Amino acid sequence: MPNDYIHIILADDDEDDRLFFTDAFEELNMNTKVTTYNDGVELMDYLNRDDARLPNVLFLDLNMPKKNGIECLNEIKANSRMADIAIAIYSTSASEEDIEETFVLGANIYIKKPNSFKQLKKVLAEVISMNWQYHTNGLNKDNFLMRL
Repeated sequence: MPNDYIHIILADDDEDDRLFFTDAFEELNMNTKVTTYNDGVELMDYLNRDDARLPNVLFLDLNMPKKNGIECLNEIKANSRMADIAIAIYSTSASEEDIEETFVLGANIYIKKPNSFKQLKKVLAEVISMNWQYHTNGLNKDNFLMRL
């Protein structure tokens, strides 16, 4: 499979959020391929397949049915094949507890879902153009929470 694009996965149970997310990437006109999953079970079923192309960046909603974002994050970080996936927590929650827990569990960045389509495009462009090697090696809590 060609590696000439940035493979993005979003796991989010909100259909509108998935639609806005994919529309934003289409409008950004970046060299990306976006795949979405409705819940954590669907996501993990895909990631655990032997033939799965692992994403360059995984956007993970915290509050999903069947298997939530925390459970997915734990499974991903416990699997050596998936441990290097850049994980952006993408949630409506901005609670200190959620931010702290996902930081400790090894997520790379925490993004509170933007209120407007324009802000969403700005955040996604910034996340995709981020130097993940620097961001994962120099991770500290100050650069973990992305602020608009």
